[in-house]
Amino acid sequence: MRDTCVPTGVGLKDTGFGYTLSLIGGKYKMIIMYWLSENKVMRHNELRRSIGTISFKTLSIMLKELEADGLILRKEFPQIPPKVEYSLSERGLSLIPLLNMMCEWGEKNSLPALEAIQQ
Repeated sequence: MRDTCVPTGVGLKDTGFGYTLSLIGGKYKMIIMYWLSENKVMRHNELRRSIGTISFKTLSIMLKELEADGLILRKEFPQIPPKVEYSLSERGLSLIPLLNMMCEWGEKNSLPALEAIQQ
């Protein structure tokens, strides 16, 4: 059993914790993964509408990075106009319990939840 996820003297990027953060860190990656976990398969514009605050270019970059990291699958259909669908890979699905735990923690520890406990 290890003492810590980020041992003294070891760079964050060289730890499992740092590696995980490098895959899902940033403003949109976890949100994209959340929507794909809820809907199984989505197209680019569906994701963009669901997220609401993301530009076309930013979403394209995030999807390419998630695909390169093996967290999502991109399926292209040979038709005109082009049709592309995104879904979580097995590797991406394995992160969903972590995202769910983060959601639960946030709900229990958000300011309104803490204020309710104090009353």
